[in-house]
Amino acid sequence: MLRGGGVDLADLREYQLHDDVRHIDWNVTARLQTPYVRQFVEDRDLTAWFLLDLSGSVDFGSAEVTKLAVTAGFVATLARVFTRHGNRVGALFYGDKVDGVLPPGASRLHVLHLLQRMRSRPQAKAGGAGTVLADLLQGAAGIVKRRSLVFVVSDFISAPGWQAALARLARRHEVVAVRVFDPLEMELPDVGLVTVEDAETGEQLLIDASDPAFRERYAHIAQQQEDALRQGLMQSGADTLELATDDDLLDALLRFADLRRQRARRRVPAGFPAHFKRAVAA
Repeated sequence: MLRGGGVDLADLREYQLHDDVRHIDWNVTARLQTPYVRQFVEDRDLTAWFLLDLSGSVDFGSAEVTKLAVTAGFVATLARVFTRHGNRVGALFYGDKVDGVLPPGASRLHVLHLLQRMRSRPQAKAGGAGTVLADLLQGAAGIVKRRSLVFVVSDFISAPGWQAALARLARRHEVVAVRVFDPLEMELPDVGLVTVEDAETGEQLLIDASDPAFRERYAHIAQQQEDALRQGLMQSGADTLELATDDDLLDALLRFADLRRQRARRRVPAGFPAHFKRAVAA
């Protein structure tokens, strides 16, 4: 699913004598009533970029694991898989602004440097304006020139405006929006009076979590935000992977592999005749 030096679908053409029957695309063949075979090209240089939202809100976690820890585990595992096969990984880091860029590299030391940069991130300034994820996405548009596999790893707790920036990025690259969240962000438990603090602005509020009406309002607002977020991600054209703090990392990686397979199946190379595209979309 991640290997450079593999193959990528480049074209489809009608079957000819002595073609490898293993390359027949049976779905297209059935739709067009004519045998078609897939043609492949080698993909020797896959570059992956991690756009990392490391703002204050990623320090939150309702159990023993924070969103930052989950992010680090996911990035570390994928980066090692990529570089093990000779592919390069790079990163952009965002705290309350774009704090740095790590150019693509493929060594084990490079991956360790990436993780160290995540651990030593600058602390967000209390009283700030909060995350502006669009700044990270727009920064990437100016840095990542060659078509790449781009992971936007964030909790997407941000000021408005990121949806359009994500859509522009997805038109140029293969983008996977990795949404990191904690279940507590969706449903507040009955824990009585508690002081909560916005990790990005420093604002504090005293709430009564034992009040059923308050918890119901909280859940309703959280669901509205969840619906808006999912709609924005869907409309952007990026693939979406959800990663909870109580997720099993292996399960998350398997879901990512499935996303890659789905994208490969629905890809239609440019230059095909109109009747072919209509048949594939049917």
